[in-house]
Amino acid sequence: MPEKFDVIYHEFVDESYEPQETDLIAVFRVTPREGISIYDAAGRVAAESSVGTWTTLSVKPSFFEKLKAKAYRMHDLGDGSWLVWVAYPLGLFEEGSIPNLASSVLGNIFGMKALDGLRVEDIVFPREYIRWFPGPQHGIEGVRRILGVDKRPILATVPKPKLGYTPEEYGKVAYEILVGGIDLVKDDENFAGQSFCRFEARLREVMKAIDRAEKETGERKGYLANVTATIKEMEKRIKLVADYGNKFIMVDFLTAGWAALQHARELAEEYGLAIHGHRAFHAAFTRNPRHGVSMFVVAKLGRLAGLDHLHIGTPGVGKMDAKTAEVLDNARVLREPVFKPREGDLFHLEQDWAGLKPVLPVASGGLHPGNLQPVIEKLGTDVLLQVGGGVLGHPDGPRAGAAAVRQAIDAILEGVPLEEYAREHRELARALEKWGRVHPV
Repeated sequence: MPEKFDVIYHEFVDESYEPQETDLIAVFRVTPREGISIYDAAGRVAAESSVGTWTTLSVKPSFFEKLKAKAYRMHDLGDGSWLVWVAYPLGLFEEGSIPNLASSVLGNIFGMKALDGLRVEDIVFPREYIRWFPGPQHGIEGVRRILGVDKRPILATVPKPKLGYTPEEYGKVAYEILVGGIDLVKDDENFAGQSFCRFEARLREVMKAIDRAEKETGERKGYLANVTATIKEMEKRIKLVADYGNKFIMVDFLTAGWAALQHARELAEEYGLAIHGHRAFHAAFTRNPRHGVSMFVVAKLGRLAGLDHLHIGTPGVGKMDAKTAEVLDNARVLREPVFKPREGDLFHLEQDWAGLKPVLPVASGGLHPGNLQPVIEKLGTDVLLQVGGGVLGHPDGPRAGAAAVRQAIDAILEGVPLEEYAREHRELARALEKWGRVHPV
């Protein structure tokens, strides 16, 4: 009789298995194809992401048994999908390599015909695995020290539109934003070194703006300079940022890749720079609840790799699709020394970060002075608020827009209603006249 493939995969399912402290655990949402049992589907996921294949082999290597992943728990979600917990021996993974981890647990398994959907909801890293990685160099406290901001949210603005400024125009608008009260000017994700605005020329003009704004306001300012490029060019840009005296770089880490991010982290250590992580491309695989990789996992990998700030979405008020509970979980797993799931949360497990510094969550997308309050109420003050159109769209210009944001923050932290505070603060009043408390769609 022909070989039965499902039987081959069954050796990777063991519901009696008790995970070891050194095991890496992945939580999958699995939707089997019609005619495929969850037992068969779980075995395929565990096998194909570790040492298995579709048929029996005439030769097995020495470490085959020691490296087998084991699907040890399955839970029916009642909608045709299941949660499956898979334990991976630590020996499966190369030390300190996120690309290797991603190629295994986030690899070919997504293309298996036996599955209609597969989503990685969580990956729990054992302490021994975490020790292979540096984590954030500065973390929340370090970033606050760089900017001299103690308690309030840190504020950043992208000069909108995303592209089109000459270096001189960009420097001029950066000055207006910074002198108005914003802490950081930020490049947007697709602003690199295009012909109309080369990277070093833009950096030079923004640093001039920072120098002027710092002298006039007495506050420290910074520039989230997008260094994302080919590896050699990225190296040059990171060095330029340090040479010009700026303390921050920005990396589109999902489009650049995990190896590029880990390399940038090494260079950032050398130059003492903080890394702002922009998550461009994430929704291609985080948005579908049945297939892909959760933003929660991306956030955990970002902390592991050493980001100091990371975009996580806004809790229900911005222009990007984001569920409040998910955003809050993302913030917690970035900030807390030990993440513990909410009561009734089956999708996540406890994560002890083994002393890695916390990451500053970034809320962005559709924010303006009138809708910052619910973000702060939900995320607290250990957050970076990135307000772009809500500054540049102010009817009186970017300086007034920046001032309106600072006034809104002051009102919120003082417990004064925005409309009342606006009576004596024209910039905030004008912002509320234009946007009210609307949430962009």
